[in-house]
Amino acid sequence: MDDINRSVMEVERITGATRCWVETVVIGLNLCPFAKREMVNNSVRFSVTTADSEQQLLVDLQDEMELLSGDDAVETTLLIHPRVLQSFSDYNEFLSVAEDLLRKLDLEGILQVASFHPSYQFSGTEPGDAQNYTNRSPYPMLHLLREESLEQAIANHPDSRLIPIRNVAHVRNLGGARMRSLLQACFQHEDARR
Repeated sequence: MDDINRSVMEVERITGATRCWVETVVIGLNLCPFAKREMVNNSVRFSVTTADSEQQLLVDLQDEMELLSGDDAVETTLLIHPRVLQSFSDYNEFLSVAEDLLRKLDLEGILQVASFHPSYQFSGTEPGDAQNYTNRSPYPMLHLLREESLEQAIANHPDSRLIPIRNVAHVRNLGGARMRSLLQACFQHEDARR
């Protein structure tokens, strides 16, 4: 098998595991009540970058920000970066760089960056606390959202300010072991499809 086919298979595997996570965890557990509509409308862009440095990731992030701000057919983008920012602390520091890029491109208030990482940990929690799974994903990723669409969705949702509180209670009720198994199943699901 040549390098191109291997790369295509790797992208398909990463995209498949991420899509599974969106469908079974994000939508399946209703962690984001706005996600299902965008998946049904096929307006979620899954973009896997081969960046292996923060600088290259920043270039790819800029490309995705520009694409999203100029293409109305795409509502939201998941920029998945499996080769860079594996450490959650490095990833967390990079988020301020991503915010700086939004300002530089005059996209602040137009786009927003949400954060998901396999080792996501909220301040004041232990690594194994179930509530961290509200933001744990198969791979490190930067989620780009349109602020106007998000504001409209929030305005049309009853008690939207309670979504994070409900999510934490829900995943705590399910427990860390169940959340880990849901996440792990996305990798197994992709392996079984081959």
